[in-house]
Amino acid sequence: RMIMKRTLTALGVAAAIAVTCTIGFAQGQQQQPQKKALVFVPADKATFKEAVPGVSKAVLWGDHDKGPYGAFTKFVPGFDAGMHQHTNDVWIVVLKGAYLYRDDAGEKRVALGDFIRIPGKHKHWSGGDAKEGALFYEESSGKFDLVPVK
Repeated sequence: RMIMKRTLTALGVAAAIAVTCTIGFAQGQQQQPQKKALVFVPADKATFKEAVPGVSKAVLWGDHDKGPYGAFTKFVPGFDAGMHQHTNDVWIVVLKGAYLYRDDAGEKRVALGDFIRIPGKHKHWSGGDAKEGALFYEESSGKFDLVPVK
């Protein structure tokens, strides 16, 4: 009987240690931030792909079809995206040329070094400068879409 009690006690202690270790390991896994790799892409080495006629993108991080992303985007001279909106916020910094923007409040010429934040679901028109087009860094809080509106 004494041997049986000791065996059951030892099994109970072993089970408690196993559960404690498992919980500690799981909590440790949750607290560990996922390592993010350094991203460096020289602008002159970026690989651009045509997204639609007149627009090409070089996605630098993320996946613009599925979630948050950052990309270099080019508009050919005179590009006209028409009136539209995006589901998610879009942040833009112009690197060359000018990104043209218009909404109900008026027009903006977003030029070299300028920044614009376009809130998700905000109706606007955009395009590229007639002579230079536009090259800009674009970042979004979610996947990219362009929903035409009137």
